[in-house]
Amino acid sequence: MSDLLEIDRLVVGYGGAPVLHELSFSIPSGAVVGLLGANGAGKTTLMRAIAGLVAPRSGSVVFDGDVLDDVAVEDRARRGLAQVPEGRSVVAELTVDENLRLGALWRFRGAERERAIDEIYELFEPLARRRSSAGHQLSGGERQMLALGRALIARPRLLLLDEPSLGLAPLVVASILEVLRDTADRTGLTVLLAEQNVTSALSIADRGIVLGLGEIVADAPADTLAADSALRHAYLGF
Repeated sequence: MSDLLEIDRLVVGYGGAPVLHELSFSIPSGAVVGLLGANGAGKTTLMRAIAGLVAPRSGSVVFDGDVLDDVAVEDRARRGLAQVPEGRSVVAELTVDENLRLGALWRFRGAERERAIDEIYELFEPLARRRSSAGHQLSGGERQMLALGRALIARPRLLLLDEPSLGLAPLVVASILEVLRDTADRTGLTVLLAEQNVTSALSIADRGIVLGLGEIVADAPADTLAADSALRHAYLGF
């Protein structure tokens, strides 16, 4: 598999000292990679830099062979990069169906849009039962499904998913992550999954990258990381 995403000596900060310190790694097309680490490790900052929401001080984000340094956020999305930030961001005033149509707006028209929406309802059956409900009426799990569905409906090549399990019941988390893994296997979607719930992340990931204070402290197959008790105790809290 060729690399879809390459991070080359990336340095990112917010005014003072850098948050990320010359990170370098790559992700092959079709892989699911867990981005792990405690609060403050730099996971969300890395996601924001890849999405174009924060500019690096130095280094590069390379997507499918193209350097994205001067590429706007919306153009990154059109190239196939989607982000679901922490917090289950949906448009609260819009219905489930309207949120999905908003996600499909630039990508599909007519009957093709309807098929894409139906595919999301097949992936997330609870949403099909709530299609006329407003976003603010949904449970936390349903909002997370909707946020993920709205990202997937545009059929991205790379999905950046930040803390999808936050505040959700274990069974809901397991269901959402199972859909994510199945989608990656079926479509070749590449996923970078930032999670504090390390066990959940490693259960579906091919590989894990562990951040500690803005530096990579481990990069290994998921089963290797899960079995490394010293690393887990030192950086992952279990």
